[in-house]
Amino acid sequence: MSHADAEVATKRREELGSERDAARAELIAGLSRPQPSIAPKYFYDALGSKLFEAICELDEYYLTRTEAAIFAQHAAAIADSVGVGATLIDLGAGNCAKAAGLFHVLQPQAYIPVDISEEFLHRAVEGLKKSYPHIPMHPVALDFSDFLHLPAYVQERRKKLFFYPGSSLGNFTPLQAAQFLTRIRAACGGDGTLLLGIDLVKPAEELEAAYDDALGVTAAFNLNALRHINLLLGSDFLLRDWQHKALFNAAQSRVEMYLRARRDLTVTWPGGARAFGQGTAIHTENSYKYSCAAILDLLRQSGFGEARCWSDAEGRYLVCHARAT
Repeated sequence: MSHADAEVATKRREELGSERDAARAELIAGLSRPQPSIAPKYFYDALGSKLFEAICELDEYYLTRTEAAIFAQHAAAIADSVGVGATLIDLGAGNCAKAAGLFHVLQPQAYIPVDISEEFLHRAVEGLKKSYPHIPMHPVALDFSDFLHLPAYVQERRKKLFFYPGSSLGNFTPLQAAQFLTRIRAACGGDGTLLLGIDLVKPAEELEAAYDDALGVTAAFNLNALRHINLLLGSDFLLRDWQHKALFNAAQSRVEMYLRARRDLTVTWPGGARAFGQGTAIHTENSYKYSCAAILDLLRQSGFGEARCWSDAEGRYLVCHARAT
């Protein structure tokens, strides 16, 4: 190993240590609140990413297939709006399949998949490189929920296309969503654009079924967050002590997910503990559902204009392409 490589490796170890410390502090703070909570990003270790892939195959989970159908039906119009040859920055890339499905129409000059699950991301990119050897790919392991610190070689590129599908924007509150989109707008530079997928409001029974499927895959996905936290925090959550719950809060226009204690129990971690009474719920996710008008207004507030949008025939889901103003 050269001296330069050793310095890079040392810096990365220091960064990982700092990231672990920050994650522990965030988890302890969330679990210690009167309404305990866990940020949705902690769903996504390697197993959680695989479970989410399985969720996307479920009959109840209409989001993925509806979004895919919109991309397929309107591919030519989307390509006309986006143009070819952009640097495609895929936020929350997961297995990279959604972005790869658009390679043939967008013809990106480079692909930058960004995801919090580093191991899963690198495995996905290695497989993708074999199918698309002509597209330079540079995976970035990053928690972009609070800060969008992209490497310099990404920031310096022109004609950036930020891709944020899957209605992941719904995990933020409307204020947080506006702040997040504003950070993307700042990273766009003068000629960047955003391609966004977002779920629309629909009947409560349809929404709740999508987040509480009959096979229990979403329940496993939710419970796996506790397994992940045990590894990060050194806590002793027992998965059998907790039960998945999803409900639609119409007043807030969001699906809420929880883990409820099946009995009175105490969870410990190095330096701390928390008692949970039977029925106490840990809040693990919000998924806000929007109207078309609300999304367009949110994009305008965040510095995006000239939005073109496409939906399915039933108006269940929306894809928007917007330019930085």
